[in-house]
Amino acid sequence: MRRLSFAIATLLAATAMAPLAIARGPDGPAAPSAPVDKIVDEGTNRSEVMRVAQYLTDVIGARLTNSPGMRQAEDWTQAKFREWGLTNVHKEGFEFGRGWSAKNAGVKMIAPRPLTLIAAPLAWTPGTNGPITGQVVLAPMADEAALDQYKGKLKGKIVLLTEPTDITDATDPDFRRYGDADLDKADTFQLQNGGASANRRPSSASRMAFTAKRDAFLKAEGAIAYATMSSRNGKLVHGQNSQFQVGATPPLPGFEIAAEDYRRLTRLAKMGAAPSLELNSEVSYDDSDTKAYNILADIPGTDAKAGYVMAGAHMDSWAMGDGAADNAAGVSMVMEAARIIKASGIKTKRAIRFALWSGEEQGLLGSMAYVENHVASRPVDPALTGTNRYMNWSKAFPIKPGADHSKLAAYFNLDNGSGKIRGIYTQGNTAVVPIFREWLAPFNSMGATKVATGRTGSTDHVFFDAVGIPAFQFIQDPLDYGSNVHHTDVDTFDHLKPDDMRQGAIILATFLVNAANAPEPLPRLPLASEPKASDGFYAAPGAH
Repeated sequence: MRRLSFAIATLLAATAMAPLAIARGPDGPAAPSAPVDKIVDEGTNRSEVMRVAQYLTDVIGARLTNSPGMRQAEDWTQAKFREWGLTNVHKEGFEFGRGWSAKNAGVKMIAPRPLTLIAAPLAWTPGTNGPITGQVVLAPMADEAALDQYKGKLKGKIVLLTEPTDITDATDPDFRRYGDADLDKADTFQLQNGGASANRRPSSASRMAFTAKRDAFLKAEGAIAYATMSSRNGKLVHGQNSQFQVGATPPLPGFEIAAEDYRRLTRLAKMGAAPSLELNSEVSYDDSDTKAYNILADIPGTDAKAGYVMAGAHMDSWAMGDGAADNAAGVSMVMEAARIIKASGIKTKRAIRFALWSGEEQGLLGSMAYVENHVASRPVDPALTGTNRYMNWSKAFPIKPGADHSKLAAYFNLDNGSGKIRGIYTQGNTAVVPIFREWLAPFNSMGATKVATGRTGSTDHVFFDAVGIPAFQFIQDPLDYGSNVHHTDVDTFDHLKPDDMRQGAIILATFLVNAANAPEPLPRLPLASEPKASDGFYAAPGAH
């Protein structure tokens, strides 16, 4: 049996003899806090968190939205929730697009010498229908103005679309944990600036329109395939692409080539050595069900009128690697928190709902669909779908509260890898700071100490927060998440940290129980309204 980490073992011994802490409100004691001793005991001595993570990664593997792997994960996680005794286990669909999977792929340089390259097929691009060969040509195409210069030069070629960048010296360690100074940086109150920043987001629609024109140009010019350079060094590849719409199959096979291999190809091309490649990719599309599905499961509360609290993590991943740190880790901790609460027999006034989101990697689409269907809606152009909908959603006013807006008391999210929880972002909600400090106090010896007023984005708490729900993301040690594993081919089970994930599940379970039993729902920020078009400074009449 694996030994418990010293911090967890120490806390377990101490809390086994300690009375329950009392959660204090502004006028004194408010309600008993979560039974930390029970939660720590269940979450350490009978933990299932790594077994869940291993099945999602080693057995199922990559879970691209609507892919066969994602469909298998949808079924398996529902069965697991039912096995643990959760209720109302079901999936909720939203319109997404087509499924795609790569069964086989390879890129070889065949001239001026034979060499196997590290590469990935770009998701949702077509296969090669057997091996194809051709010379490479470097033809960077960053915008429409670049297309004309390559007319008549691409027939039979494999086009390298990215202008190669020079390799830079690494200045940060590949693996790290947060120090006090790092945590302090997160504890900075950030003004919203009247919503002006939301209106300056780049247009996803314009990027997608250019991609379609570029692909059509390559096809018309007789190119046989194209490739881009990986954004990271170290032979890491991602395979990211967002052309998942039904009826919009890209005309050519696309690949991402590892940065070091890509630079070699461009150097050879520039010196006139005429490098040639053999490309091979076998892919399949599935348009039989264009809906993606969120998985939901409940632990009922004792008061049907008290509403519910919620925890979530996204289950979809990119097609390379096994989607371990991003985000089987978060899914496993959310599921383990559900198992801990249920197995411990803890009763809560409010219900607790667990959500495993789909379509996060394409624009938080699963959590957006849940918010729209249950919590609040915004007048977004119905013609906008996918990432275009994501880019415009927060700019649409007014917000119309839905049936669950008053019922949903809090949402907690996990999506920063398997690193130890070090604290929680409050999203500028200053009223929850003293509450969360008390909830974290039993876990200070585990390294969870910081309640930060700062905001963090780009994951599934965002749209809950945007409609006035108290919604939070935990602060986690970065480990090698950002440096190596995020979205890459090395995002595998090996990079997960068992002790950290046990700690994360225990803290999440505690926060859920505390929020579900609090006499009053967590404090809310005011519901956002449409900001003024100005930058907030007075302009005199006639001033320019």
